[in-house]
Amino acid sequence: MPVNTEAYHHLIKQLQSKNVQLVAVSKTKPNEDILALYEQGQRAFGENYVQELVDKAAILPSDIHWHFIGHLQSNKVKYIAPFVYLIHGVDSEKLLAEINKQAIKQNKIIACLLQVHIATEETKFGFDASSLAEFITSGRLSNYSHIVIKGLMGMASFTEDQTLVEKEFSTLKSIYDQTATAFNNIHFDTLSMGMSGDYALAIEKGSNLVRIGSLLFGARNLVL
Repeated sequence: MPVNTEAYHHLIKQLQSKNVQLVAVSKTKPNEDILALYEQGQRAFGENYVQELVDKAAILPSDIHWHFIGHLQSNKVKYIAPFVYLIHGVDSEKLLAEINKQAIKQNKIIACLLQVHIATEETKFGFDASSLAEFITSGRLSNYSHIVIKGLMGMASFTEDQTLVEKEFSTLKSIYDQTATAFNNIHFDTLSMGMSGDYALAIEKGSNLVRIGSLLFGARNLVL
Protein backbone atom coordinates (compact mmCIF):
# COMPACT_ATOMS: atom_id res chain seq x y z
CA MET A 1 0.00 0.00 0.00
CA PRO A 2 1.16 3.60 -0.54
CA VAL A 3 2.46 5.63 2.37
CA ASN A 4 -0.42 7.16 4.31
CA THR A 5 0.58 10.82 4.26
CA GLU A 6 -2.78 11.89 5.70
CA ALA A 7 -2.19 9.67 8.74
CA TYR A 8 1.37 11.03 8.97
CA HIS A 9 0.29 14.66 9.17
CA HIS A 10 -2.46 13.85 11.66
CA LEU A 11 0.06 11.98 13.80
CA ILE A 12 2.68 14.73 13.60
CA LYS A 13 0.13 17.33 14.69
CA GLN A 14 -0.89 15.11 17.61
CA LEU A 15 2.70 14.41 18.68
CA GLN A 16 3.93 17.99 18.36
CA SER A 17 1.17 19.19 20.67
CA LYS A 18 2.58 16.82 23.32
CA ASN A 19 6.28 17.44 22.52
CA VAL A 20 6.79 13.81 21.46
CA GLN A 21 9.30 12.73 18.80
CA LEU A 22 8.37 10.35 15.98
CA VAL A 23 10.65 7.64 14.62
CA ALA A 24 9.08 6.25 11.45
CA VAL A 25 9.81 2.52 11.47
CA SER A 26 10.83 1.76 7.91
CA LYS A 27 12.18 -1.79 8.32
CA THR A 28 11.48 -3.96 5.25
CA LYS A 29 10.03 -0.95 3.42
CA PRO A 30 11.40 0.16 0.03
CA ASN A 31 13.41 3.33 -0.45
CA GLU A 32 10.57 5.01 -2.31
CA ASP A 33 8.33 4.71 0.74
CA ILE A 34 10.98 6.31 2.93
CA LEU A 35 11.43 9.10 0.39
CA ALA A 36 7.68 9.70 0.34
CA LEU A 37 7.76 10.50 4.07
CA TYR A 38 11.07 12.33 3.73
CA GLU A 39 9.40 14.66 1.24
CA GLN A 40 6.73 15.37 3.87
CA GLY A 41 9.45 16.51 6.26
CA GLN A 42 10.20 13.34 8.23
CA ARG A 43 13.88 12.85 9.05
CA ALA A 44 13.99 10.18 11.78
CA PHE A 45 13.67 6.61 10.52
CA GLY A 46 14.06 3.35 12.43
CA GLU A 47 15.55 0.09 11.16
CA ASN A 48 15.87 -3.37 12.74
CA TYR A 49 18.33 -5.11 10.42
CA VAL A 50 21.94 -4.01 10.09
CA GLN A 51 22.48 -4.90 6.43
CA GLU A 52 19.22 -3.29 5.38
CA LEU A 53 20.15 -0.14 7.28
CA VAL A 54 23.63 -0.02 5.73
CA ASP A 55 22.18 -0.43 2.24
CA LYS A 56 19.56 2.27 2.73
CA ALA A 57 21.95 4.75 4.32
CA ALA A 58 24.28 4.45 1.34
CA ILE A 59 21.55 5.52 -1.09
CA LEU A 60 19.08 7.74 0.73
CA PRO A 61 19.60 11.43 1.70
CA SER A 62 22.49 12.08 4.05
CA ASP A 63 20.47 14.24 6.45
CA ILE A 64 18.26 11.33 7.54
CA HIS A 65 18.64 10.47 11.23
CA TRP A 66 18.93 6.68 11.30
CA HIS A 67 17.76 5.01 14.50
CA PHE A 68 18.72 1.39 15.05
CA ILE A 69 15.79 -0.07 16.99
CA GLY A 70 16.34 -3.83 16.77
CA HIS A 71 18.40 -6.30 18.75
CA LEU A 72 22.01 -5.40 17.90
CA GLN A 73 24.73 -8.03 17.91
CA SER A 74 28.14 -6.84 19.07
CA ASN A 75 29.90 -8.09 15.93
CA LYS A 76 27.70 -5.87 13.74
CA VAL A 77 28.15 -2.56 15.55
CA LYS A 78 31.08 -1.64 13.30
CA TYR A 79 28.85 -1.49 10.23
CA ILE A 80 26.49 1.19 11.57
CA ALA A 81 28.89 3.11 13.82
CA PRO A 82 30.00 5.57 11.09
CA PHE A 83 26.52 7.03 10.57
CA VAL A 84 23.95 5.86 13.12
CA TYR A 85 22.11 8.69 14.91
CA LEU A 86 20.77 6.78 17.92
CA ILE A 87 20.99 3.14 19.02
CA HIS A 88 17.82 2.27 20.94
CA GLY A 89 18.34 -1.25 22.17
CA VAL A 90 21.53 -1.30 24.25
CA ASP A 91 20.64 -4.29 26.37
CA SER A 92 23.97 -5.14 28.04
CA GLU A 93 27.21 -3.61 29.18
CA LYS A 94 29.05 -5.89 26.75
CA LEU A 95 27.24 -4.23 23.85
CA LEU A 96 27.91 -0.79 25.31
CA ALA A 97 31.63 -1.58 25.42
CA GLU A 98 31.64 -2.60 21.75
CA ILE A 99 29.76 0.54 20.71
CA ASN A 100 32.32 2.62 22.59
CA LYS A 101 35.17 0.74 20.89
CA GLN A 102 33.75 1.42 17.44
CA ALA A 103 32.95 5.04 18.32
CA ILE A 104 36.61 5.57 19.25
CA LYS A 105 37.63 4.20 15.86
CA GLN A 106 35.25 6.66 14.18
CA ASN A 107 36.39 9.53 16.43
CA LYS A 108 32.77 10.34 17.28
CA ILE A 109 30.28 10.18 20.11
CA ILE A 110 27.45 7.66 19.62
CA ALA A 111 24.12 8.33 21.32
CA CYS A 112 22.40 5.35 22.95
CA LEU A 113 19.32 4.35 24.89
CA LEU A 114 19.56 1.61 27.49
CA GLN A 115 16.91 -1.04 26.97
CA VAL A 116 14.90 -2.13 29.99
CA HIS A 117 13.07 -5.46 30.06
CA ILE A 118 9.50 -4.71 31.12
CA ALA A 119 7.48 -7.29 29.16
CA THR A 120 6.34 -10.73 30.23
CA GLU A 121 7.81 -12.43 27.14
CA GLU A 122 11.17 -14.07 27.59
CA THR A 123 12.12 -13.04 24.06
CA LYS A 124 12.47 -9.40 25.03
CA PHE A 125 15.98 -8.17 25.86
CA GLY A 126 17.31 -5.60 28.29
CA PHE A 127 18.46 -4.62 31.74
CA ASP A 128 16.17 -5.26 34.68
CA ALA A 129 15.60 -2.50 37.23
CA SER A 130 18.23 -3.72 39.68
CA SER A 131 21.01 -4.31 37.13
CA LEU A 132 20.34 -0.92 35.56
CA ALA A 133 20.50 0.82 38.93
CA GLU A 134 23.73 -1.01 39.78
CA PHE A 135 25.31 0.01 36.49
CA ILE A 136 24.32 3.68 36.76
CA THR A 137 25.45 4.07 40.38
CA SER A 138 28.69 2.07 39.91
CA GLY A 139 30.42 4.84 37.97
CA ARG A 140 31.43 2.40 35.23
CA LEU A 141 29.75 4.58 32.62
CA SER A 142 32.84 6.81 32.81
CA ASN A 143 34.73 3.95 31.10
CA TYR A 144 32.80 4.65 27.92
CA SER A 145 34.13 8.02 26.84
CA HIS A 146 32.62 7.97 23.36
CA ILE A 147 29.04 7.20 24.35
CA VAL A 148 26.28 9.50 25.54
CA ILE A 149 23.30 7.86 27.23
CA LYS A 150 20.22 9.75 26.08
CA GLY A 151 17.65 7.77 28.05
CA LEU A 152 15.79 4.47 28.20
CA MET A 153 13.65 2.38 25.90
CA GLY A 154 11.37 -0.58 26.38
CA MET A 155 8.71 -2.69 24.70
CA ALA A 156 5.50 -3.76 26.36
CA SER A 157 4.10 -7.27 26.10
CA PHE A 158 2.41 -8.19 22.82
CA THR A 159 -1.06 -8.62 24.26
CA GLU A 160 -4.62 -7.35 24.12
CA ASP A 161 -4.50 -6.85 27.90
CA GLN A 162 -4.33 -3.07 28.14
CA THR A 163 -4.11 -3.18 31.91
CA LEU A 164 -0.87 -5.16 31.65
CA VAL A 165 0.54 -2.82 28.99
CA GLU A 166 -0.36 0.20 31.12
CA LYS A 167 1.38 -1.36 34.11
CA GLU A 168 4.53 -2.08 32.09
CA PHE A 169 4.69 1.46 30.71
CA SER A 170 4.18 2.90 34.20
CA THR A 171 6.98 0.67 35.48
CA LEU A 172 9.36 1.92 32.81
CA LYS A 173 8.46 5.55 33.50
CA SER A 174 9.20 5.01 37.19
CA ILE A 175 12.56 3.42 36.35
CA TYR A 176 13.30 6.29 33.96
CA ASP A 177 12.59 8.90 36.64
CA GLN A 178 14.75 7.08 39.19
CA THR A 179 17.58 6.67 36.67
CA ALA A 180 17.41 10.33 35.64
CA THR A 181 17.75 11.37 39.29
CA ALA A 182 20.68 9.01 39.92
CA PHE A 183 22.35 9.82 36.60
CA ASN A 184 21.93 13.61 36.88
CA ASN A 185 23.03 14.28 33.30
CA ILE A 186 21.54 16.96 31.06
CA HIS A 187 21.71 14.64 28.04
CA PHE A 188 19.41 12.09 29.69
CA ASP A 189 16.09 13.25 28.25
CA THR A 190 14.53 10.48 26.14
CA LEU A 191 12.01 7.79 27.07
CA SER A 192 11.30 5.64 24.02
CA MET A 193 8.20 3.48 24.41
CA GLY A 194 5.10 2.98 22.31
CA MET A 195 4.45 1.66 18.81
CA SER A 196 1.55 1.77 16.34
CA GLY A 197 -0.80 -0.23 18.55
CA ASP A 198 -0.08 1.35 21.91
CA TYR A 199 1.57 4.73 21.34
CA ALA A 200 -1.31 6.76 22.78
CA LEU A 201 -1.15 4.85 26.05
CA ALA A 202 2.65 5.12 26.07
CA ILE A 203 2.46 8.90 25.71
CA GLU A 204 -0.13 9.07 28.48
CA LYS A 205 2.33 7.20 30.69
CA GLY A 206 5.27 9.49 29.89
CA SER A 207 6.87 8.49 26.60
CA ASN A 208 8.44 11.32 24.60
CA LEU A 209 9.56 9.21 21.62
CA VAL A 210 7.39 6.71 19.75
CA ARG A 211 8.35 4.18 17.09
CA ILE A 212 5.57 3.89 14.52
CA GLY A 213 5.55 1.85 11.33
CA SER A 214 2.31 0.18 10.24
CA LEU A 215 0.15 3.27 10.76
CA LEU A 216 2.32 5.05 8.20
CA PHE A 217 3.62 2.34 5.89
CA GLY A 218 1.01 -0.40 6.21
CA ALA A 219 1.68 -3.97 7.26
CA ARG A 220 5.29 -5.11 7.43
CA ASN A 221 6.74 -6.71 4.30
CA LEU A 222 7.90 -10.26 4.93
CA VAL A 223 11.65 -10.89 4.91
CA LEU A 224 12.32 -14.13 3.05
